[in-house]
Amino acid sequence: MQNNYLKNWSKKYKIDESKIHYNLTPQLLIEEAIKNEEGILAQNGALVCTTDKITGRSPNDRYIVKDDLTEKTINWGKVNIPFGKTDFNNLLDKMLAHISKNKIYYRDAFACTEPLYQIKINIITTLAWHNLFSHHMFIRDQNLQDLVQNKKGELKNFLIIDAPDFVADPKIDKTRSKNFVIINFSEKIVIIGGTKYAGEIKKSVFSILNYLLPKNHNVLPMHCAANMGKKNDTALFFGLSGTGKTTLSTDNDRRLIGDDEHGWSNKGIFNFEGGCYAKTINLSPNNELQIYNSIKFGSILENVVFFKGTREVNFKDASLTENTRTSYPIYHIPNYVNNLISPQPKNIFFLACDAYGVLPPISKLNINQAMYHFLSGYTAKVAGTENGINEPIAAFQACFGLPFLPLHPIIYANMLGKKLNEKNINVWLVNTGWVGGPYGIGKRIRIKETREIIRTALNNGFDKIDFNNTNIFGLNIPKNCPNIDDSLLNSRSLWKDKDDYDQKAKFLINLFEQNFEQYNDKADDNIKLGKLGN
Repeated sequence: MQNNYLKNWSKKYKIDESKIHYNLTPQLLIEEAIKNEEGILAQNGALVCTTDKITGRSPNDRYIVKDDLTEKTINWGKVNIPFGKTDFNNLLDKMLAHISKNKIYYRDAFACTEPLYQIKINIITTLAWHNLFSHHMFIRDQNLQDLVQNKKGELKNFLIIDAPDFVADPKIDKTRSKNFVIINFSEKIVIIGGTKYAGEIKKSVFSILNYLLPKNHNVLPMHCAANMGKKNDTALFFGLSGTGKTTLSTDNDRRLIGDDEHGWSNKGIFNFEGGCYAKTINLSPNNELQIYNSIKFGSILENVVFFKGTREVNFKDASLTENTRTSYPIYHIPNYVNNLISPQPKNIFFLACDAYGVLPPISKLNINQAMYHFLSGYTAKVAGTENGINEPIAAFQACFGLPFLPLHPIIYANMLGKKLNEKNINVWLVNTGWVGGPYGIGKRIRIKETREIIRTALNNGFDKIDFNNTNIFGLNIPKNCPNIDDSLLNSRSLWKDKDDYDQKAKFLINLFEQNFEQYNDKADDNIKLGKLGN
């Protein structure tokens, strides 16, 4: 049964209601996708789809409408590109005229499992599999009946219109290219065109929440995974793509809250989403069994390749992209927290894949250091992951989520610092990258070793262990860790040439300092002290 919102919308924009498929089940959406030749079924039952030339987000094609509401609140620049209100309306009209000729898939969904901060999302797509993706990634109506009934006041509706087959004309439409993502906060509309990469849908909602929650509710939005132990102890895992955020947060001994986007309120942690969106390149049951087993009928696989002559997925094949992905509802994970809400965190992990081989596998941060490394958001890209990269390249993304931050990064960093000052929380910097030398010379830390180190931290195993203070950012490194070779903990000791290590460490520190220069004028003394390890 179609709701009043949909009826009013279709009437306003003169959309034939008979063309609208309303809240189809995953089974029916899979049938539609196959019938429309959008994808095929793999041997494991997942729906396999490709996104053509665009296999990831297009940060240079994301815009925010600049108007009276946003002019003085958005941190305008390379991340948040202004777009004219009139230009938005003209492009929206053209887009609606286009989609009115196609099949339309509509979905009601929510973001935020905590009722106090929940927003309603109305999603319109022209691809069945994008609607299935939205079913997985957002909170499903049937799972939130009780929460919605307990909420006071009206839910705020945001409309997302996603039409991959509609392209812009840059000369006429004032976009940079044919594809675009434009957020209009005043009208509560997001339009996405020219790209089949489904991740743009979820990241648009994340951007919306990154604007609304700090501004209206004093809630810190976070690009992180979260899980909870048997004693209801919450852990957060921050990290850029390829650092192991999703992998390390799925643990047989702990229940998953979510793998990517959360809010931190005065009550605790809550998921923004209802599903997971995991990278699958080199996925194996040995290292990531829960994710591997979650890929079954109902799941989506993006840009994966089959072994020749079969429907069996070759997870090692990156011929289409390194950014192969799977999307599935969180209930595909056997041990997850039912309401996706948890108490205040006890441990926070900043994950960095350090391809320079400088950072230790784990170090403990004080509050000032935590704010500094949060604002830095460091990892390193290695050769082979992107065209033109032949040696490690440092990547910095403020708050581990810069492309999705409408406000200035300092606002989010200060919010984190305030929470850390109020709570007794352990903050750890974890290197999931190389030790004993840089990429090509050293070795990458094994996942099982990182898991063991993190489990020790989660179980308070470092409480009675002495720490060494290093010259690298003033980091405090544990002298030993149960079930781990002590030599692994001190990255300098693993280098054959200690002078080479010292030079590479100075090089990395200089990269951090160069990146931090953009925040010097707004960062307070506490964050600057964190740079020095104080």
